[in-house]
Amino acid sequence: MTRIVLGVQYIGTGWNGYQKQPERNTVQDRLEMALEKFACTPLATTCAGRTDTGVHAIEQVVHFDTDLVRPTQAWVRGVNTFLPDSIVVRWAKEVPLGEDGLEFHARFSARSRTYHYVLYNHPTPSALLSNRAGWMFRPLDVERMIDAARHLIGTHDFSAFRASSCQAKTPVKDMHEVRIERHGDIIVFTLRASAFLHHMVRNIVGSLVYVGLGRQEPDWMHEVLESRSRDVAAPTFMPDGLYFAKIEYDPIWKLPQEAVAPLPWL
Repeated sequence: MTRIVLGVQYIGTGWNGYQKQPERNTVQDRLEMALEKFACTPLATTCAGRTDTGVHAIEQVVHFDTDLVRPTQAWVRGVNTFLPDSIVVRWAKEVPLGEDGLEFHARFSARSRTYHYVLYNHPTPSALLSNRAGWMFRPLDVERMIDAARHLIGTHDFSAFRASSCQAKTPVKDMHEVRIERHGDIIVFTLRASAFLHHMVRNIVGSLVYVGLGRQEPDWMHEVLESRSRDVAAPTFMPDGLYFAKIEYDPIWKLPQEAVAPLPWL
């Protein structure tokens, strides 16, 4: 038995999120269908993190166990043959299974996760960025949002940014970095943390946008955190601009991940 790790990229538009559902219209459903067609046997996958309907992934990481012996590149080319254009296996890697007490796990071996949220800030929407970016027609002050974001760094109870349907065991997470950059009319929010709660990134972006619009002062973000109440924070922002960008693992696994998680148009 061997464990195969895949790096998967997808556009979430038209898919009902990553995790399998009865109607079989999710990324995991289609990925496992492609794996079964290539391997001629069912293969169950485990992912690094589930994404919601409409959310994209620059690099999702999944693993599965199999008795089949195939060159790693065969898993890439063979599985891609049976996938739609919106889902692509970018790389594959065989890792030791339980050697020396170590065992790679796509979810539990992750040290941190990074998300990008792409926001188009212009009076009119962009047809070219439809379903690929969020949109705000009023001008946003990036410096105010950067000032507000500093309150998020560190270990906090993020209950104020947690969806009611969240199943995480604890709302306490370690936020390593929040970066906000403007590229012309595009604003990119980059958040890196130990893990994220359900809707946490979209809820944070919504609150930062409130500050950028001048509806709240930057220090309001600290008040929201301390409240631990979802009712205090801003509404959840649209999913269109959210990208699961990168998962960090111990270098011991030698995964062929890209060094950075770039957005294709920047």
